Amino acid sequence: MVDIQLEVLKIIRKHSLLNAYKHDGKGEVGAVIGKVMGERSDMRTLAKELYPIVKEIVNEVNQLSLNEQVSLLRAEFPDTIAEAPKVEAEKKLPLLPGAERYSKIVTRFSPNPDCVLHLGSARAIILSHDYARKYGGKFLLRFEDTDPRLKKASLVFYDLIKKDLDWLGCRWDEEYIQSDRISTYYEVVEKLIKSNGAYVCTCDPSTFRGYLSSSIPCPCRNLAIEEQMNRWRMMLGEGYREGQAIVRVKTDLGHPNPAVRDWPALRIIDTTKHPHPRVGSKYRVWPLYNFATGIDDHFMGITHIIRGKEHITNTVRQMYMYKHLGWEYPVAIHYGRLKIEGAVLSKSKIVQGVRDGLYEGFDDPRLATFLALRRRGVLPDSIRKLIYDVGIKPVDVTISWQNLYSYNRQMVDKIASRYFAIVDNIELWIQGAKDHMKAVLPKHPEDKARGNRELTVSWIDGVVKVLVSRSDMKLLLSNPIVRLMGLMNIGNVKPEDGHLRAIFKGFAVHEARAARAPLIHWLPVRDLVKIFLLMPTGERLKGLAEKSLADEPVDSLVQLERIGFGRIDGKQDNEIVVYFTSR
Repeated sequence: MVDIQLEVLKIIRKHSLLNAYKHDGKGEVGAVIGKVMGERSDMRTLAKELYPIVKEIVNEVNQLSLNEQVSLLRAEFPDTIAEAPKVEAEKKLPLLPGAERYSKIVTRFSPNPDCVLHLGSARAIILSHDYARKYGGKFLLRFEDTDPRLKKASLVFYDLIKKDLDWLGCRWDEEYIQSDRISTYYEVVEKLIKSNGAYVCTCDPSTFRGYLSSSIPCPCRNLAIEEQMNRWRMMLGEGYREGQAIVRVKTDLGHPNPAVRDWPALRIIDTTKHPHPRVGSKYRVWPLYNFATGIDDHFMGITHIIRGKEHITNTVRQMYMYKHLGWEYPVAIHYGRLKIEGAVLSKSKIVQGVRDGLYEGFDDPRLATFLALRRRGVLPDSIRKLIYDVGIKPVDVTISWQNLYSYNRQMVDKIASRYFAIVDNIELWIQGAKDHMKAVLPKHPEDKARGNRELTVSWIDGVVKVLVSRSDMKLLLSNPIVRLMGLMNIGNVKPEDGHLRAIFKGFAVHEARAARAPLIHWLPVRDLVKIFLLMPTGERLKGLAEKSLADEPVDSLVQLERIGFGRIDGKQDNEIVVYFTSR
């Protein structure tokens, strides 16, 4: 029976390691129990008894880093590593609908410079840019800044947006700013009015809505073209004040969607109260989104508009204007809504939060802005892989931060050097180990060329003293043998007067494996550096790390063993500031 018990424990450990490996380092108890029962059908009647044992082993395995799990799988269960998921072939963009209609593909990204960019913008940016590159076409950047009242642009955001695009690897071929193009919009308005495709409406807004809901033309709609042009000139002059006149594009008044019926194209804004940050009060009549965007897409030769399905109504509106002008509408691709669990994607809330001091800046680690993701060590190609995975499907998609972290981890894991760090240390005194000793550990387990780091352990007052994490105390106290990573085996750990005491059990790695000893990271008590760890929640943690961490330059991506990946943000007064990326 004893042998069977040991065999079952070995099977549980195997499937715990394998399940964790297949799921980015985090195993799941139920899945492991299912695998165990699949291999040992005689255990099906003992599910209740198995559960606490499996839970404990899964929890122990989940405390290990992914690299540690892989190492144990290769050492203890080498045949199972083939069961691990194969790396998928790199996803590519599907064919662009309607590409065969054009000799050159032209796409655009058109941000309003009223905030920095965030993860919610990634889909439009990356798909538009990468499709243009896939087909050897052009990718345009166009700042849509024609609302100085409600969505007021700020000069700082023009440059910050360009820096965001550069970081994403989405360099644009041409750049435009709509506030420089007002005269072009005025020319098109006059053409529309003269072709009976638009009119100037002076109706009270509530009265007009009544006409609209009843599919009845307002009194302004059928006035003579000469009167419409006179009203237009009065809008440009001082004949009307803000809110007294608006240009509307004629559509089908019987259209089933009231929002399509005779939509607003241009309005008056009192720029003495709401000056534009670039052109001040030079203009008093400003185009609304659908008018300016539609005009620019035509004159800039846009072949494909890639945007969210919330713009489907805007596409219908703009098609009426194109028909009046005799233009061909571009191919419009509407993808589903992309939601990120727990992310603040409202630009107004982000700006207000920074203004009120809720966030320390647009790169606050709690935000989903590109500035924040960059500072935390998220690589732009991980965002690209995420967007490729989501694609241009019209269905709504909700992703979690773990989706992004999973892509990022695959990339960072290959380049991040490993270091020991502890944020909640307690001293461990080890009896029986003599003299000073040195641990030589690789900076990266799969890149020997990167070299090693050394940790010298001190022999003080007859014992070897190291620091361990308080979060590992349960493992230390409940296991007969524990392995200090890269150093020694210890046992008989007991708490004693504010520290822990243990007995030296040797150096042999194979003995630790035979005993299924958990791996514990540690630090010497001397030659350390302080770390200041900023978490995505805004929490600030202080701790200690091995001195070799100080050799890493600012902006390096590192892995703090058993804590997670992070980016070195700065160094000051023997303290290293690290922005936490993910586990």
